[in-house]
Amino acid sequence: MKLAALNPRDSRIAAILLLLLVLLLGYFVLLHWWFVAPLRQIDNEMADLRDTHSRYAAAIAEKPMLEQRLATLGAGQAASRAFLADDDPNTAAADLMQRVVDVVGNSTRGGTCEVSQKMPLPNPPVTPGEPYRKAAVNINLSCDIESLASVLHELEQGMPYVFIDDLSIYRNPVAAQQSHAATLEVQFTLSGYLRPAHGNPANGSPEMQSPGQGGAP
Repeated sequence: MKLAALNPRDSRIAAILLLLLVLLLGYFVLLHWWFVAPLRQIDNEMADLRDTHSRYAAAIAEKPMLEQRLATLGAGQAASRAFLADDDPNTAAADLMQRVVDVVGNSTRGGTCEVSQKMPLPNPPVTPGEPYRKAAVNINLSCDIESLASVLHELEQGMPYVFIDDLSIYRNPVAAQQSHAATLEVQFTLSGYLRPAHGNPANGSPEMQSPGQGGAP
């Protein structure tokens, strides 16, 4: 079957379309992928570099303000009631033991509770990465259940913050046979964070974190 011959007008339109297709194909083959696309990629990379430079410049400009804020936070830490009253471990441990004695005396009126043993821990365990030093003591109590609950609650809710760990509660079997109201024997470790010297953490870390409130496990 023979194709119908195009009239002059349709021939010109077909020729123009074919020329445009050839030009478009030539642009992508000869210009876009070899010159335009690499230049656009370079332009995008330069825009990213300008943005990064602007952010670093803004951070550098804020450095004096950030240093002043860190100094203010450090001073606030040194005055915070969340820390123990002293930055010396021995003195802080003595304060912890006295605090237990005071809490037992004030929280067990009408009940039975006494401190049977208290002694400082020379080298309390430290969590890796922890920016503050600790003072810790071992405490033994002999209490009835109501007095024990009152003592633990007072220690947990008081200031400065203290942490109760390794809590052990048992009833002496010999005393339990002799009396149904035998007291509970309680052992635990009580620790707190030392006040940072000059408002800085003990290991020089710039992190400014406040110790959270502790509790019995």
